Amino acid sequence: MAKFYDSLDQKLTEFIGEQKIYFTGTAAKDGRVNVSPKGMDSFRVLNDKQVAWLNLTGSGNETAAHLKEVNRITVMFCAFEGKPLILRLYGTAQTIHRQDADWDKYYNLFPADEGARNIFVMDIDSVQTSCGFGVPLMDYQEDRTILPDWTAKIGADGVKEYWEKKNVTSIDGLPTGIFDQ
Repeated sequence: MAKFYDSLDQKLTEFIGEQKIYFTGTAAKDGRVNVSPKGMDSFRVLNDKQVAWLNLTGSGNETAAHLKEVNRITVMFCAFEGKPLILRLYGTAQTIHRQDADWDKYYNLFPADEGARNIFVMDIDSVQTSCGFGVPLMDYQEDRTILPDWTAKIGADGVKEYWEKKNVTSIDGLPTGIFDQ
């Protein structure tokens, strides 16, 4: 049975820290709904009502574009190992880009990565847990190194070129704000 909470407690914070993958979900007024898997060491609980994650360079920048238009987001964690549980965080988020004043404040919470594109800081409106009985058991092997290896190989200039080609607008043509001042 699903249960709702106003904030994260210690048990749920520990659960988040144990997970190797999470999913973000956003949507603009029109167009596609985006659900994006995230991994690596990229998620932080800031307090019981706020979380942040480092968004690395990828083929799209949908979350940033969607949040500019409709500021709502869901983050979901599933237990693929151990006791079953699904945890959803509902709320709004701020997109922080490299050129923003708060970049260093939050970027310093994460391992350095040449491909760091944005940071999302989410204010939690509500927290939901559910059973997770239908989620399969899976064994974690390791993080893939393909993305950090690629961004290290192409360097800062190559990453910026990639952003200019692939990350200025969403797949539905919405601006992402990646280079806005």
